[in-house]
Amino acid sequence: MNSPDLPVHTERRAPAIASAEMPRRRVLIVHNEYQQRGGEDSVVEAEAAMLAAHGHEIEIYRQHNNALKTVSMPKAVADTIWSGDSVTGLTSVINRFRPDIVHFHNTFPIISPSAYWAVRDAGLPVIQTLHNFRLHCLQANYLRNETVCEDCKGDIPLRGVVRACYRGSRAQSAVLCGMLAVHRALGTYRHKVTRYIALNEFCRRKFVEGGLPAERIVVKPNFADIAPVSPSARDGFLFVGRLVPEKGISVLLDAWNALNHGSLRVAGTGPLADLFDAVTGVTALGALSATAVRRQMENATALVLPSICYDSFPRTLVESFACCLPVIASRLGPLADLVEEGVTGLLFRAGDSADLAMTLKWARDNPERMAAMGRNARAKYEAEFSAERNYPQLIAIYEDAIHAVARESK
Repeated sequence: MNSPDLPVHTERRAPAIASAEMPRRRVLIVHNEYQQRGGEDSVVEAEAAMLAAHGHEIEIYRQHNNALKTVSMPKAVADTIWSGDSVTGLTSVINRFRPDIVHFHNTFPIISPSAYWAVRDAGLPVIQTLHNFRLHCLQANYLRNETVCEDCKGDIPLRGVVRACYRGSRAQSAVLCGMLAVHRALGTYRHKVTRYIALNEFCRRKFVEGGLPAERIVVKPNFADIAPVSPSARDGFLFVGRLVPEKGISVLLDAWNALNHGSLRVAGTGPLADLFDAVTGVTALGALSATAVRRQMENATALVLPSICYDSFPRTLVESFACCLPVIASRLGPLADLVEEGVTGLLFRAGDSADLAMTLKWARDNPERMAAMGRNARAKYEAEFSAERNYPQLIAIYEDAIHAVARESK
C-alpha cells in the first residue's frame, strides 16, 4: 500500500458537457443476456431507464444465453459466427419501431456480429459499448493462469485456442476465434460500428492497441442514479460481485485470514462461494437485490475490489462512491486510475494478499480517514458518475453517430 497519509480533499470538477435541451430519439437497445446476471445487464437497464426518463422512446431487443440449451451444436456454432435469425429479427423490429439509433451492449454468442450488418443495411448508426475485451481476448479480460496476458492483442487469437482460454475448451475457443477472424476479414468491426464506447481511457488505449479505429472510440463511464445518503455509523468491509477467480477471491481470503479480527460481508454468488464457509469474521450474504446492496454499502467502512484482471469499470465502484463508501482496489488496469490513493480510497499491489492485509488493517484502524475518503468519493460521483452527468455524454455520442451516418450517405 502506498502512503495512506496522503491529504484528503473535496475538489469538485466542472462537468465536461453543459446541460441543454436534448433531441428526443427512438433508441433500440440490443443485448445478449448472460446466464449469470452481471454488471452489463444492470448497465443496460440503467441506461434504458435514464433515456426513458428523459422522454426518449426505448425498445430492447434481447436474447438470453439459456436459449443455447435448446439448439443443436451445429446451429449454435453457426449462429455465433453469423446469425441469420438475428438479422431477420432485428430487421423486423427496425421496420416496426423505426429507431434513430441502435445501441449494442453484448452480441455474444446468440445475436452475433451479423446484427451490425442488419442495422447498417437499414441506414442506421451502430453504437457498441465495450464492456470487456472480448474482441481481442477469448477470455475477455486479458487473464491467463491468474496472470495478466495480452499475447493475442492485435492478432487472430489462435494462441487462445491452443491454450483453451474460453471456458477451458479448445473447441469452444475455436468457435469464438472463428467468429473474430471472420468478422475481422469482413471489416465488420472497422466499418459497421459507427461509434464504440470505452468505459475509461485505459480501456480505450487497449482497444486502439488491439486494432480498433481510434477515431471511432469515445469514452463514457458507467453511472448510477443514487440520492445522497444520511450519515451513519460504519463498520466492516464489503465485497460485491461474482465469486470467480478473476475477481481476486483467493487474494481476498488469504488477506482476510491474515487479519486478527474484523468483519467482512460478501454479497454475490459463483463457483467459489464455498470458500467463504466457516471463515472467521465473514458473513456470506448470497445474491442481493440492488436495494439490499446499497443498504450494505451505506453501513460498511470500505468496498474491496481485489481483481487480478483488467476490470473495465465495475458498476459497484460507482455505486460505492455514490454511497459515500471508499474503495480498496488492486493497483491494476483501470482501477488504478478510478481510485485515487488516499482521496477516494486505497490501492494495493494486485495479487498480493499481504499488501491487501496491511491495507485493510490501516483502513480498520483509521475510520475517520476512511469516512473522509467516503465524502470525497461522493463528490467524485456527483462530478463524474451521476446520471445527471452521464445523460448529456450519451446523447452527444448518439448525435455524433447520427450525423456521421448522414454524412456518409451524401
